[in-house]
Amino acid sequence: MKAMILNSIATLADNPEPLQMVDLQRPHPGADQILIKVSVCGVCHTELDEIEGRTAPPLLPVVPGHEVVGRVAAMGESAVRFKEGARVGVGWIYSSSGAADENLSPDFRATGRDANGGYAEFMVIGERYAYPIPDIFTDEEAAPLLCAGGVGYRSLKLTGISDGDSLGLTGFGGSGHLVLQMAKHLYPNSEIFVFARSGRERDFAMELGASWSGDTSDNPPSALDAIIDTTPAWRPVLEGLRKLRPGGRLVINAIRKEPADRDLMAGIDYERDLWLEKELKTVANVTSRDIAEFLPIAAAIPIRPEVESYPLEAANTALNDLRSGHVRGAKVLLVSQ
Repeated sequence: MKAMILNSIATLADNPEPLQMVDLQRPHPGADQILIKVSVCGVCHTELDEIEGRTAPPLLPVVPGHEVVGRVAAMGESAVRFKEGARVGVGWIYSSSGAADENLSPDFRATGRDANGGYAEFMVIGERYAYPIPDIFTDEEAAPLLCAGGVGYRSLKLTGISDGDSLGLTGFGGSGHLVLQMAKHLYPNSEIFVFARSGRERDFAMELGASWSGDTSDNPPSALDAIIDTTPAWRPVLEGLRKLRPGGRLVINAIRKEPADRDLMAGIDYERDLWLEKELKTVANVTSRDIAEFLPIAAAIPIRPEVESYPLEAANTALNDLRSGHVRGAKVLLVSQ
């Protein structure tokens, strides 16, 4: 089978083509696993974190990719949840303890990091961690829902907001544009404020119904009840804390932060930025329950992801385009059609 593999850790600046196309043996499902013929796989910023070593795979080579959509091609002897030909999706969680807090468990294994993922024509996964895809979505639309959407749903829950509370979104790429649509559905009386560096992203946010949009350094019309930060940088954390009302909460939806502007955090001022019971919370991975709950909600809204598609062999191009920023929507690899 065709697959794009990561052989070594390096920055994209040093190695702009970190993935190589190879021919691998098709995997076979274990007893409780299913074999998926991959149709598409989304491209996530966490792939950059893996490639550049911020959340490095424990073993190399590895096939990246954790926003996977495809059809069941075969089943292990004890796998009974799906029938052959069923359309399924896979997210960041490859396996874990199965407990309510499985995202925090030392047993947590990530798709495309700790086990081969979806940048390949076939992959295997335990049937518990595969999810039926609602018919309303195309394969390309469904792919970003499995990570950017599922983890975005978890981050929205972690804000603790109620309908009518104000919400800020910092960064407006693959996750932000999905969270905005979700928040407008779940909290119709809440104002949503979007902070993004790119004017294109700010315009996109307004098209999707944001109440206001501005640069990361701009001040919204009023202090906010909660903010979700989906960026790889540190400046939005500092800026976000300053934009919260007393008692407000900042939720960081990122597996890792990049070090380039980390020194800015030395400028944090306790009285201005943290005092008066402001909270800082991080999203740690995602649970199977998050994705299972989110997909029907996404179908009911319905959320409409905006995607840009690339052939599998252009995975390096997609990653470099993602690294360059100014992403409108999400990026998806066409693996087999």
